[in-house]
Amino acid sequence: MTDETVADRGSVEIAEDLCKGCGLCLLACPVRVLVLAEHLNSYGYHPARYVGRGCTGCGVCYYACPEPAAITVYRREAAAARA
Repeated sequence: MTDETVADRGSVEIAEDLCKGCGLCLLACPVRVLVLAEHLNSYGYHPARYVGRGCTGCGVCYYACPEPAAITVYRREAAAARA
């Protein structure tokens, strides 16, 4: 199965100025769709960044993050479930 045939089941939004770049979400993500950004946030940390595709919507990154409200996970309904 290729990436083109797998639909994203979720997405991740990261509040860059709340992220301290600890990397716990990166380690916790089972599909490895989070990376540390090359740029610095306003506090001098490399914040986590969602690569833009491949999220399963599991929410493990949210629970691994020690910073409240830094990560929001959105789940998408499968097209087949809506039909």
